[in-house]
Amino acid sequence: MTRSRYDNRSDQWRKRTGAKFRRARQLAGIPKRLIFVTLAAAAALGTQVVLENSDRAPNLNFAHWTGSTAAPIVGVASVIDGDTIEVHGQRIRFNGIDAPESRQYCTDAKGFEYPCGRRSAEALDGFLSVSKPVNCAFVSWDRYGRFVGDCRRADDASVADWMVEQGQALDWPRYSHGAYAQQQTKAEAAKVGVWAGAFQAPWEWRAAHADGAAPSSQPLGIISRRKVAQSGYSCQPRRTCSQISSCDEAQWYLGNCPWGGKLDRDKDGIPCESLC
Repeated sequence: MTRSRYDNRSDQWRKRTGAKFRRARQLAGIPKRLIFVTLAAAAALGTQVVLENSDRAPNLNFAHWTGSTAAPIVGVASVIDGDTIEVHGQRIRFNGIDAPESRQYCTDAKGFEYPCGRRSAEALDGFLSVSKPVNCAFVSWDRYGRFVGDCRRADDASVADWMVEQGQALDWPRYSHGAYAQQQTKAEAAKVGVWAGAFQAPWEWRAAHADGAAPSSQPLGIISRRKVAQSGYSCQPRRTCSQISSCDEAQWYLGNCPWGGKLDRDKDGIPCESLC
């Protein structure tokens, strides 16, 4: 009985060992090319799953990492400043133009300072609200990781063209190669926007204000609430020129309140002309 039990164990060991060798021979017989194709297919499936769920992570941008081109971005924009918007969580910088910075002030036709950066952002916000959504074609990535693009409203009106024509942004030859020079000449001749008075080119202003060199980080509405909180004036209640006591107060309402444009009836950049 003892010998028989050992014989049975030996038979079981030989069967298990034989099965292992047969599996090894079968794996060795599979072509290496087939193994490679199978692994590649698995990797592609994993990538597809990540891409399909990328909407849950707006900052995930494979094109940015690889340096390749990106698909156009279409959607309702939040205005950051006069040359930057945000759509679906992606910052978009307009190609070839430069608008006054959010903290930048210019001088109007009568020598009064006004927040030209703020005014530019408000002008852009009004322009984009007329025909939504905005459609931005990719041009490049800038050093801040922003999508640089050529943007148009839903009615195909060019955002950059309009901003330069209205004197709310400048043609930036370094990047535009003069693409908006004609629109700028018209704005200068008509003395609209910043051309109505004196101003410093935005790229020069940034060079002179090192702490203002980084792009704005807050959308238009958030900047507005912060400015109101820091000022002695308030946008509530709404006022007319007869209820305003000084030119400085009128200038503040014009630059910071959603109804401020009503104080400038002839759109020359000067509110409540009886005061200013």
